[in-house]
Amino acid sequence: MKEEIAVSLRMTLATFVLTGLAYPLAMTGISHVTFPHRAAGSLVSVDGRVVGSELIAQRFEDPTYFQPRPSAAGARGYDAAASSGSNLGPTSRALRDRVAADVERLRAQNPEARGAVPIELVTTSGSGLDPHVSPGAARWQAPRVAAARRVPVEQVEAIILRRVEGRTFGFLGEPRVNVLLVNLELDRRFGRPR
Repeated sequence: MKEEIAVSLRMTLATFVLTGLAYPLAMTGISHVTFPHRAAGSLVSVDGRVVGSELIAQRFEDPTYFQPRPSAAGARGYDAAASSGSNLGPTSRALRDRVAADVERLRAQNPEARGAVPIELVTTSGSGLDPHVSPGAARWQAPRVAAARRVPVEQVEAIILRRVEGRTFGFLGEPRVNVLLVNLELDRRFGRPR
């Protein structure tokens, strides 16, 4: 019995060292060498100050900026430490009421927008932190952003077009626009709103 316990303890220690220390440290080292920007969290800096991550959505309420999908992550949303969906299903009255209120708010904030409110602007993602919207959802918001910045809508739409990311590997997912990056591009092109 003592011999079996000793073998078990040695195997547990070896497994811990290999899978709990050596493998994670090796993968971290390899990723920092091969993909340093991604391995560091895809952080975005402006004038030497980190303003966000390409991978995590954040709240934009100013009308001069594009808005991301709503977030159920944390008490006020967009909390990376509390990543989660709302867990509300299609029969949930609370979900229907929130979506209806969001549609009404978006219509009021975007009076010149054409067509129906894009579904992703009123539904949360599974993580609550999706940093992307579709090109269509960005174009839907373009008249508001252009009016708030006092620039032609065509210039705002050109920025959206330049910032469209294609499908991953050419066939996975859908084309998308990173909200943080397009908002920073607006600031670079037209200046920060006052």
